[in-house]
Amino acid sequence: MDIAAGEQAVTALRPHAERARRPEMLGGLGGFAGLFKLKPGRWREPVLASATDGVGTKIAVAQAMDVHHTIGIDLVAMVVDDLVVCGAEPLFLQDYIAVGKVVPERIAELVRGVADGCIQAGCALLGGETAEHPGMMTDDAYDLSATGVGVVEADAILGPDCVRPGDVVVAMASSGLHSNGYSLARHVLLDMARMPLDGHVEEFGRTLGEQLLEPTRIYTKDCLALVAETEVRTFAHITGGGLTANLSRVMPRGLVAVLERGSWTPAAEFALIARRGRVQRAEMERTFNMGVGMVAVVDSAEVDRALAVLKARHVPAWVLGEVRKSRDVELEDTSKHSVRAVLRGDHPRF
Repeated sequence: MDIAAGEQAVTALRPHAERARRPEMLGGLGGFAGLFKLKPGRWREPVLASATDGVGTKIAVAQAMDVHHTIGIDLVAMVVDDLVVCGAEPLFLQDYIAVGKVVPERIAELVRGVADGCIQAGCALLGGETAEHPGMMTDDAYDLSATGVGVVEADAILGPDCVRPGDVVVAMASSGLHSNGYSLARHVLLDMARMPLDGHVEEFGRTLGEQLLEPTRIYTKDCLALVAETEVRTFAHITGGGLTANLSRVMPRGLVAVLERGSWTPAAEFALIARRGRVQRAEMERTFNMGVGMVAVVDSAEVDRALAVLKARHVPAWVLGEVRKSRDVELEDTSKHSVRAVLRGDHPRF
């Protein structure tokens, strides 16, 4: 590794990392391990939750556009939005950046985005690592990942055990593709349709590249507000696999979440990909979030309150469906216990 460039990178990223702090952090950057002290008395029976993720091939768009700040926000979102699914408050995050060649300004931009994402999520950037891989990666190439840790009270853990028949599924709008499906999106829009990243797209009101780099929405504080003010059973972070696959992960055996396509219209980028690539609906729904980035399963009596909380927090939300007993739902799959979430009907104007 170029030691001088590495030192310049640390100097350049330090102001950004220092912004994303919490009072529980001990010491500053530069140690071999980050230290985080849980305050005595704040939690009765704390359970730590952890999650690790990256941002996939969205990085290729960032590299082609030479815009690297937003990828850092994506990275944080993919981790903390997984943590909050079980009701955990994100405490801290540590990132790992692998590069072909250390370019201090680029590293600083990536960390600036990570710090901004941590601030949005309310967690600390406790530390990280930058590794130079000459000979394995080209000079301009990079990849990044992160691990986050959160905490939740033992008796407040959300999940399948909390879900009941009659519960309502509330959708929270995504800010776009988020960080999934970019291999297909790039193939359709860039390779097949040959659309330039710097070309203006009327449906978006901006360039294709700007639309594709829209940062992943961070729902953490919104979800924690819902937990504090309503009766939430569980959440589902809608990532690779789409709505039904991810919601199925938090549904118990014997229950099915029945979701209505008619309750929303997917954003313009999804329609563009489907049209230009002649991508069938089933593949679109397996690959993309289709405009729903997070869902909350709430007690039916709490729906209006949940929607009001989200509206006050400027999160577009709507009733997506409801939870039913498997035996009460007509399913194409003959093994009803293997199907825990289904989409029905058609999207308006899609």
